[in-house]
Amino acid sequence: MAELRPSGAPGPTAPPAPGPTAPPAFASLFPPGLHAIYGECRRLYPDQPNPLQVTAIVKYWLGGPDPLDYVSMYRNVGSPSANIPEHWHYISFGLSDLYGDNRVHEFTGTDGPSGFGFELTFRLKRETGESAPPTWPAELMQGLARYVFQSENTFCSGDHVSWHSPLDNSESRIQHMLLTEDPQMQPVQTPFGVVTFLQIVGVCTEELHSAQQWNGQGILELLRTVPVAGGPWLITDMRRGETIFEIDPHLQQERVDKGIETDGSNLSGVSAKCAWDDLSRPPEDDEDSRSICIGTQPRRLSGKDTEQIRETLRRGLEINSKPVLPPINPQRQNGLAHDRAPSRKDSLESDSSTAIIPHELIRTRQLESVHLKFNQESGALIPLCLRGRLLHGRHFTYKSITGDMAITFVSTGVEGAFATEEHPYAAHGPWLQVRTAPWQALPLEPQECQAPELHRLFPQLHHKGKSVTRESSQELPRLSCLSPVSC
Repeated sequence: MAELRPSGAPGPTAPPAPGPTAPPAFASLFPPGLHAIYGECRRLYPDQPNPLQVTAIVKYWLGGPDPLDYVSMYRNVGSPSANIPEHWHYISFGLSDLYGDNRVHEFTGTDGPSGFGFELTFRLKRETGESAPPTWPAELMQGLARYVFQSENTFCSGDHVSWHSPLDNSESRIQHMLLTEDPQMQPVQTPFGVVTFLQIVGVCTEELHSAQQWNGQGILELLRTVPVAGGPWLITDMRRGETIFEIDPHLQQERVDKGIETDGSNLSGVSAKCAWDDLSRPPEDDEDSRSICIGTQPRRLSGKDTEQIRETLRRGLEINSKPVLPPINPQRQNGLAHDRAPSRKDSLESDSSTAIIPHELIRTRQLESVHLKFNQESGALIPLCLRGRLLHGRHFTYKSITGDMAITFVSTGVEGAFATEEHPYAAHGPWLQVRTAPWQALPLEPQECQAPELHRLFPQLHHKGKSVTRESSQELPRLSCLSPVSC
C-alpha cells in the first residue's frame, strides 16, 4: 500500500529531499544512497525540489509488500522543436542500496553496483489539461521491482517484458515493455556503489514480437525515429493506436526482416514454464538421477551449474563473437558487468528443493530420447530459437520458473557444451542440453513450425505432436509474464 505526498512533506517514512544548500547536519542524517540519487534529480529538475512522491507506507524492510521506498514524479517540458512532447518523468528509489546498513541490500563495496545496480524510470506523455501525474506508473514500477527482488534477475538495456495487459488497465494497445538507458539521467556514484537508470518504454504486441525475433535495441532505435511512437526520448503514449509497422509498413521488411536474416536474435534465453522427461528408461529408484525429471521432488541445481546457466541467460553471445557457452564462474555478473557477491536468494534456486548435489558428484548422462514440454507462450518462442539463434550458430536456454529445471538448445558451432554430435541429448542434473543435427531447410515463419520440421532438426526427439502446440498449454499453467534476458 502506498500514499501520495510531496517529497518535502513531513512524515515518518518520507524525509524531505535535500538540495545543494541543505544544512550539513541534515545531510549527514539523510540516507547517503538516497541523497546521491536526489542530487541527480535536482541537477535535472532544479525548479522542482519537492516533487510529488508515491511512498510505501510500510517499507519493504519492515515487512511491507512494495520493494520501492519512493517513486518521484516530475513534470518535464520536453522540447517541441525536437519532437519531444511534455511528459511526466517517474524515478524509482529502492532497487539500489539507499541505506548501506544491510537492511535491504548487502553492502559489497563502492566499486561495484549499488544494490541491483539500477533504478527504473518511466516517461508518460502528459495529456492536455492534466495538472497532476497519474499514479498507475508507480504501481507498474513496483510490480517490476517485485520481480527483481523475488528472482534476482536484473534488467539490462534492450530487455523486454511480456506484460499481456494494458499498462494502465485501460483498452490501450500498449501492453508490453522494453527497457533502455534513460536519455537524461546520468549514472550516479553513491557511497554504496554505482547506480544507472533504466527507462521503461511501453510497446505494442507486434513490436514486442519483433524485439524477440530480432533484438530489443533495434526496435528501440526504430521507435526513436517515429515521433508518435516514442521519439528521441522514447516517451510512452498510452493513446497510441498504431504500431510502428502500421505507421511505416517499410520498417518490417526493410529493417526487421533483414535484421533477423543478417543478425539473428540476441535473445539468448528466457525464464519460462517448461519441463523435460527422460524417456530412455524410467528411474530405477528414488536415488536415481532420472527422478530429477520425472519424480515429484525435483533436485536442486548445484552452484556451478546454476552459475553457468545464469551466465548463459544473462550474457548470451555477442552478434559477431564466437559462439561459446559461458564458462563456469563462481562470480555472478549483472548488467553493469561488475562482480557482485551472492545475496538473499539465488535467482535460479527453488525454495522447495532438496539439498544441493555437489557439482563433482553429478555425472553427465547421455539420453536416447527426451520429451520437452512448454506452455503456449514458451512454445511460441521455438521458431525464434530455431530461426534467430540456432540458424546463426548460437544457443538458447529455457529456465523453468517453477523449479530448477533448464533446457538449452545448442547448435553444432557452440563450444563448451556437454551435448555432442554423437550424444545430442545430455543432462547434467536437471539441466538438459539438446544439440542440433545437421540440417538444411528450416521454416522461417512461426506458423510453419510444426512437428515434421522439429523432427528434421532433432531426428530422435520424442515429440508426440503436442509439446509445442496450443494444447500443450493445458499441461502447464499459462505464464502471465515471460521474463526475458538478452545478451
